Amino acid sequence: MKVLVALGIGLASMLDDAQGASTKPNPVMAIDIALEPDATMIQRAEAVNARLLKVFPKGFSLGATHHPHISILQRYVHTSDLDKVYAAVDRILANEKASGWKLKATKYYYIPWKSIGLAGIVVEPTDDLLRLQQELIDAVAPFTTKTGSAAAFVTTPAEPGINKPTIDYVAAFVPKATGKNFNPHVTVGVAPQDDLKTMLAEPFDAFTFSPSEASVYQLGNFGTARKKLKTWELQP
Repeated sequence: MKVLVALGIGLASMLDDAQGASTKPNPVMAIDIALEPDATMIQRAEAVNARLLKVFPKGFSLGATHHPHISILQRYVHTSDLDKVYAAVDRILANEKASGWKLKATKYYYIPWKSIGLAGIVVEPTDDLLRLQQELIDAVAPFTTKTGSAAAFVTTPAEPGINKPTIDYVAAFVPKATGKNFNPHVTVGVAPQDDLKTMLAEPFDAFTFSPSEASVYQLGNFGTARKKLKTWELQP
């Protein structure tokens, strides 16, 4: 159920009617503070994504506009305070040796929606991830606002709308997707449920990987990391 809460928003927002977003500058921005995985995870995620696109071409492609990532914190922040947000994140990361963390990918999963599902790779929570998340929550808190509109997100002519559940999910990320409710994962694509059931029935070779960078993204529809705003190389 926790994973449903964490990821069901993505599938619902892709499939439901979209709520249009203004292209005018907006005083509030929806952001994602995320860890970007090393090549080990990226290669696995992209391979699964390619497999799913073969059976469901209407899905999304991982790559330059849909970055593989582990969301640590999603928030609405005042656009005018972005530099302060970056400075706060920088202070937290300076005290972490995150590139040395060994994270474990444990299984595939999918969230069902009618005949299709949103698939991902589950990452085992660790004390380091939970500590980082709480430190970021505290550091960014002075610059947050409770909610935002569709205008806080990235839209494009191909993806012109932001679904209301996406808007609501960012507003409720703390506490509904944090602490004991945190479910770290890398989303890998969409496919018919029959194909996903076949994939889940196959043996999963658990593997370890490490974070390589941390980034702040402006979010797009169904929780995608669409626009990179700031990046840090992680300390070894």
